[in-house]
Amino acid sequence: MQAISKVEGQVNCIPNNTEKYISFSLNQLRFIDSAQFLLAPLEKLVAANEPEAFKISAQYEPDDQKRQLLLRKGVYTYEYMSAWECFEETQLPQKEEFYSKLSDAHISDSDYAHAQNVWRTFECRTLGDYTDLYCRTDVLLLADVFENFRKTCQKQYKLDPAHYYTSPGLSWDALLKKTEVKLELLTDYDQHLFIEKGLRGGISMVSKRHARANNPAIEGYNPQKPNTSILYLDANNLYGWAMSQHLPTGGFQWVEDCNQIASEIVDHPPDAAEGYILEVDLDYPRELHKTHNAYPLAPERLVVQRKWMSEYQRNLQGARSPAEVEKLVPNLRNKKRYVVHYRNLQLYLSLGMKLKKVHRALCFEQSPWMEPYIRMNTELRKQAASDFEKDLYKLMNNSVFGKTMENLRKRVNVKLVRSHEEDKLRRLIASPSFARANIFDDGLAALHMHKSRLILNRPIYVGMSILDLSKHLMYDFYYNHIKTQYGDRADLLYTDTDSLLLEIQTEDVYRDMSQHADLYDTSV
Repeated sequence: MQAISKVEGQVNCIPNNTEKYISFSLNQLRFIDSAQFLLAPLEKLVAANEPEAFKISAQYEPDDQKRQLLLRKGVYTYEYMSAWECFEETQLPQKEEFYSKLSDAHISDSDYAHAQNVWRTFECRTLGDYTDLYCRTDVLLLADVFENFRKTCQKQYKLDPAHYYTSPGLSWDALLKKTEVKLELLTDYDQHLFIEKGLRGGISMVSKRHARANNPAIEGYNPQKPNTSILYLDANNLYGWAMSQHLPTGGFQWVEDCNQIASEIVDHPPDAAEGYILEVDLDYPRELHKTHNAYPLAPERLVVQRKWMSEYQRNLQGARSPAEVEKLVPNLRNKKRYVVHYRNLQLYLSLGMKLKKVHRALCFEQSPWMEPYIRMNTELRKQAASDFEKDLYKLMNNSVFGKTMENLRKRVNVKLVRSHEEDKLRRLIASPSFARANIFDDGLAALHMHKSRLILNRPIYVGMSILDLSKHLMYDFYYNHIKTQYGDRADLLYTDTDSLLLEIQTEDVYRDMSQHADLYDTSV
């Protein structure tokens, strides 16, 4: 960024937050970040591509033997290069000098041997020569990887990633192009606030802090004690499943008779043409508290109060006040004005919660409109000829969800100002929307401005529904399968969005799983 101050012309940027920028442009030249599309490290991206994909690298290194040596992430001693004199050294540093503070790791013997082989093969005379080769190779490999990414996207989606800033933007257009859906944007501010109130991310918590397995496969097995297993389960493609369900598209209207919807909602079909998001009061009967303690239904966004903490927690915290930060907290309290998707409400009621009142209900048209796109990428992933393509199609499904959840309220406005633009600098600082300045050097500063105008034009009702439906699958599996099968012999130890770590008392947990093979993916 510092170099921009030395170049004439108009400069702009698109910030991700106050510290990271998605893109910046200088006159007609736009810089985008490949890491916004290719999420894996370069080493893994290179390994995932077939050797014939590196056509640009081949132009710069026609010798096949040398080129094969460079078709992997290079090895470099970052911390060691602390002075210009280092570039004039005539041999590689010792293996210990390749330690990386960033990753807190040493390189392997094979990595060091590779570095020595590269030095000899390319006849490097100094560390400067080796550095030039390392940098050139990195650039060429990334160019090949990104061009392969572009070609695959152009072939499958008829879209060019180079015209986008991030993978969510690319995948969102691919979704709209495939499905041809017309999504209605909310124009009623109350409806938008209503949906925002129901936005809740994935549940992550430790329910039981200690457990020990005891079965014949475990060292130290005690046959005098009950057989217990600790089982880690992960929901395959959880958000992909939720995105394949019936989701809102438009036709949003407030329900006039909330009493009628309260009596009818229990039997409303999941695949009906109309769906509902409701604001309700729910009671959590005390007789459910013991059974549901490990995985309470209907989690809430709460700021944890000190009075809710145990004595042990308060002792750990000391005199410090609790952080005033909202957390997603599963709890056994009664719910007041809880915003929930109707399918989740049906599940909560079937598991014993009591509906006391419906305050508001929003009706909408729904259909499985995302399903063709999700299915297409799933099939493409099965047919993929390389790991790179497999990862791409997985990314195109996963990243599209982000666009349904985009929080425009967190957007920041950043103006880049150079030292010779004094009038512009004074005008921006004098503006009521000026927040703060970040000075890069004597020639360039970034002025952070509050947004004076905000257009809420994202279909957050889709994201809210996906998040709730994903919880529906997890709760349904845990209570209607695990707890139904094992009762008090099954305990939840830990969960994180799409995973369950379970302690199960049974003679053979894998035999039990085989009796419900339709629920498990046993493929390797």
